[in-house]
Amino acid sequence: MKKSYDTILLLLLVGSSVLVSAQDYLSLPEFTLSEEEIASHIYFLASDELKGRRTGEEGNNIAARYIAEQFRSYGLKTPPGQESYFQPIEFEKRIVLKESSIETASGEIVGSACAMLNGDEMKVESRLVFAKNGWVDEEKGIDDYEDLDVYGKIVLVNVGVPGESSIRKVLSLSAKKRMLAEERGALALVELYRENFPWNYISRAITSGRMGVKDPTNLESILPHFWVNNQDQQAGKKLIDGENVTLKGGGILSSSLISNNVIGLIEGTNISKKQEYVVLTAHYDHIGVSKPSVAGGDSINNGARDNATGVAALLTAAKALAEERPERSILLIAFTAEEMGLLGSQYYVEHPLLPLDKMVFNLNSDGAGYTDTTLVAIMGYDRVGAKEEFDLACQRLGVTPFADPAPEQNLFDRSDNVSFARKGIPAPTMSPGFEAFTQELMQHYHSTSDEVASLNLSYIATFVRTYAHAARLIANKDKTPRWVEGDKYEGAAKELYELD
Repeated sequence: MKKSYDTILLLLLVGSSVLVSAQDYLSLPEFTLSEEEIASHIYFLASDELKGRRTGEEGNNIAARYIAEQFRSYGLKTPPGQESYFQPIEFEKRIVLKESSIETASGEIVGSACAMLNGDEMKVESRLVFAKNGWVDEEKGIDDYEDLDVYGKIVLVNVGVPGESSIRKVLSLSAKKRMLAEERGALALVELYRENFPWNYISRAITSGRMGVKDPTNLESILPHFWVNNQDQQAGKKLIDGENVTLKGGGILSSSLISNNVIGLIEGTNISKKQEYVVLTAHYDHIGVSKPSVAGGDSINNGARDNATGVAALLTAAKALAEERPERSILLIAFTAEEMGLLGSQYYVEHPLLPLDKMVFNLNSDGAGYTDTTLVAIMGYDRVGAKEEFDLACQRLGVTPFADPAPEQNLFDRSDNVSFARKGIPAPTMSPGFEAFTQELMQHYHSTSDEVASLNLSYIATFVRTYAHAARLIANKDKTPRWVEGDKYEGAAKELYELD
């Protein structure tokens, strides 16, 4: 009888231990954060006073200071050798001064259909020479200028290069294409835009103030350079190889400005794992002020979804992980200039404050909206070696993970995570829930309607907590996350981490 009693007592004690362990699991610090505290970050960052947080403008600088002071209040350290949480970046801003146009024998292409990327105010008349994509790659045996004489002529090419679908990459390749044309004596370069990304967004980005990281050693090309909308194929039909055309460009005004990545550090608790870092990221910039759609209407693009919610996720994780530190160390980065072409994250991976081979994972948060409050979208869900942790985090918060929505949009490669992925670091992006690109999803994208009042703050709090919990689980994971075998970034990882 005593033996049976002892057995029952033992089972009760074991059961009690399991219950206590489960209770500890359910009461991790991130879930003590109130919905009001999470919302307060979004209300501030998406307020009218910050004027849309455009890179380098006052509202952007205020947002950076706000994030830095939150890091300070949570007790985050500055990275080694840094006196502040700021990593300053010098940018060059380029604004188109006047409208551009191309006049042909068959008519005139003007205004929003033609945008100048480079050059002074000019007018030039010459023959057009079509040079495919205007690309040269000796290793791949590509030379689109082979057997072509473009000296003293206007070169006409298609935007982009074969095999590259990222619009940001396509835009960045234009600078090299311009140099290739200039080296061959061309008078100007005209690219026919035919990608899926809407032309009105592209045109606005080009004409309202493009940015690049300033390189004082770079001798900028002076070649006049234009993009022309060819999504309906009409411009390409009008611009005929061998015809004379007249190009008019309004010129570009260049200026320099400073904006900051904001970076904080939480030291891990495990002596053998603390030299490994999980990098948590979100961009805090947005697109600023635009012309109102109606007279007297709203002109501020507040960016509540894109990306005040992502920053709220970053700050929520910062507070929770600082209060109860995980085994691995945490590097938190709020990026500037994502909207300018992922410039803040690209700058960081080229100028890291800690060795990249010690960065074992990047969890990014970014989003344009949501259509399903039962989901959390995860770009890279089953590619980065953390599927179990994502499942547990979503289960804990009562949502379902949805892997790589809208695959035709290649969303994995369109946010700051890809800057880390290209270096070999497993780097997914978490976004509020959606399955496909729809009108409902995009109704607030880069719009003055993207305000806090339009958010379901209860769902956003759930999303934010899911991100924070996933970060903790990954930072405490026994096995270091790795790309799944065969992933396109696996080769970069093998080189970075010196894997077999």
